[in-house]
Amino acid sequence: MVSLVRRWAVEWIAAADPSVCAEILAPEYQILIGGYVLGPRERYIEGTVEQLDRFPGLGLTVHELIRSEGRLAVRFTEHGASVKLDDRAAAWGGIALFRWNGEQLTECFAEEDYLARRRQLAGERCDPIDRPSPAPWNATHVEPDPEAEAVVRAWLATGGFAGAELDDAWLGRPAPLLLDDPETELTELFSAGPRVAFHGLQRGRYAGGLEGIDAAPGSEAAHHLVGLVTVADARVSEGRVIRDRLGMQRALAGART
Repeated sequence: MVSLVRRWAVEWIAAADPSVCAEILAPEYQILIGGYVLGPRERYIEGTVEQLDRFPGLGLTVHELIRSEGRLAVRFTEHGASVKLDDRAAAWGGIALFRWNGEQLTECFAEEDYLARRRQLAGERCDPIDRPSPAPWNATHVEPDPEAEAVVRAWLATGGFAGAELDDAWLGRPAPLLLDDPETELTELFSAGPRVAFHGLQRGRYAGGLEGIDAAPGSEAAHHLVGLVTVADARVSEGRVIRDRLGMQRALAGART
């Protein structure tokens, strides 16, 4: 499975070579991102090529990778220059959780920090890229830890994300909580020892914090999210969570731009 995801990252995304997809992706392959399902395989390829064409020479740097029980999670940064915006450069984080059938990848649950990308493409300097993992493709299978999973489920129920970094906050940028009284609906959660990966949807009342919208605090709101965290001493001690802030901003503004 690690080899397949390596080929996904290096031969498909970074090399922009769709010919490899028939080998590494099952015909029914689909990705759930930002609340949208893109699949099966040929439809996914078509949609992804559109983005790759926007960023010729796109790079992908891997920061973390865990594997357990037919599941794999990878945290990465995509970085490139937009051919449609005078080659302005951007670097934005993402986390993807994969499933496979023993031979090919079958499903992916992912989010990427498209709000950070939009900020950079609007004229800000390109963000720095987080340090790479020295050997992500050497990751081995680690048995799941149900106790760590229970800690993360309870942690998500609080909605506070204590112990983890949100979105681009690792750069010193503000990343406020966006929802009051959130409830989390998980689409995927698994562990590799104390490392826990998850993907889901949070619903609650808008707490403010997004620019460029007129929605009043207290309005019903939701955002998709993905995370990769570490549990120690029965608490989340570190990790990264990426929220679909751009999708939430668009929904609250009442238009998809």
